[in-house]
Amino acid sequence: MDTKGKVASGIAVALVIILGGSYWHQSTHFNKNTSINGINVGGLTKQAAYDKVAKTKLSNDVYLDGKLIYDGTKISAGYTSTDQKKFKEAMHKQSTLFPSSKARDIRIVPSESNTARTAEMKKAVSSKINNLNTTRKAPVNAKVVWQNGKVTTTKPRKGNQYDQKCLMKQLDQRAYDPTIHLDKLYTQPLGASSSEIQKQKTKLSKLNNRSVTYKVENSSYKLISKDVLTKVTYEDGKYTFDTHAFKPELKKINKEKATLGKSFKFKTHSGKVIDTAKGGSYGWKISDTKASKTLGNALLNGTKTVEAKDDIYGEGYYTGGLGYGVTANHGLGNTYAEVSIADQHAWFYRDGKEVFSADVVTGKQSSGDATPKGVWYIMYQQSPSVLRGTGDSGKSYTQPVSYWSAFTNGGVGFHDASWRSNWSKSAYLSDGSNGCVNMHPGDAGEAYRAIKVHEPVIVY
Repeated sequence: MDTKGKVASGIAVALVIILGGSYWHQSTHFNKNTSINGINVGGLTKQAAYDKVAKTKLSNDVYLDGKLIYDGTKISAGYTSTDQKKFKEAMHKQSTLFPSSKARDIRIVPSESNTARTAEMKKAVSSKINNLNTTRKAPVNAKVVWQNGKVTTTKPRKGNQYDQKCLMKQLDQRAYDPTIHLDKLYTQPLGASSSEIQKQKTKLSKLNNRSVTYKVENSSYKLISKDVLTKVTYEDGKYTFDTHAFKPELKKINKEKATLGKSFKFKTHSGKVIDTAKGGSYGWKISDTKASKTLGNALLNGTKTVEAKDDIYGEGYYTGGLGYGVTANHGLGNTYAEVSIADQHAWFYRDGKEVFSADVVTGKQSSGDATPKGVWYIMYQQSPSVLRGTGDSGKSYTQPVSYWSAFTNGGVGFHDASWRSNWSKSAYLSDGSNGCVNMHPGDAGEAYRAIKVHEPVIVY
């Protein structure tokens, strides 16, 4: 072999020795910037690394943003000889063919770890982060808003509240560091390009193509989103909406269809059709609050048709509204009580047939206690009952009666009047009741049974 051949052969041998030595070293020693549970073990064998980590005490102190937020008690980590295989596995994970300067922190949980200590620390740290966040500025997510048919996205705003979820996860990972240092992690707002914001945008954009038919008795009103909704947002799987835009439309519908407080056409016992006085308690009206919720949810959910029946309200003892859907007798139906002040007489009808009638004495007109005109309804009935009020002299009274059917909130109703001696047709002018419809004791029971709660009482 010539000189050049000998040199080449020598170089090859040297390389093999170097590579072999490098491989051996890399397989038996940690890379220089490797740490275990925050403890530097760079250049150490697995045994040396185990000895170093196992002997290191845990201070159980937790720092956030460089400030101590939990002052723990120093304890041993809890490593035993059975944990040595974990160090062997850790060395294998970080091993490279050639030396690496890449920083790497490997987590190894000791076999005799103190779980009670960890739980106590986590609870205290979580509480501390909560308290710190009360004085810090929360981030504001981007938000998609549907308003007047347009979809816009607001800009997000950053805050400085700590991201508790991420910090607690970090605490779990670093629970066996000698001293725990948590990174300064802030809760980040959702940006306009996030999947959640894009989901909101998709949801709200659908409103521009939706409509709902609102059925009110025998009428139908087709409404598009802009007729009902003013502003809509969608967050955390829930809609929030404002329906101020619906007020003019509802006013129009109530004017056309509602009966509460309005005058009714009424066919009297004689066949004459009259206009009743306004302002009685019988009737119904659509509630702005209820209808807005019904129609708003229908549009948001894509419902095509909804009924107004569940959106009505009324006045008096029963506030659910009466007469909705009734078309007979101009909306009053065929079962009712009729009281004529001029005739001083009452008639009771059931299913269009007169079942009873009797002379009565109504409220005293000279003192301003006239029985109120209008369309009312029987609010409740009691037999027997006790009437209480104030007489013409200003003194209060208590009067037992056998039958009592109230039809106004002010305490007006049908009742027997055993004390009355003046039953003339003109008694009501200056010797009438305090407002009630007085009946002969012999007639009151029949009248009581002829009408039921919620049935209309027409006084004219």
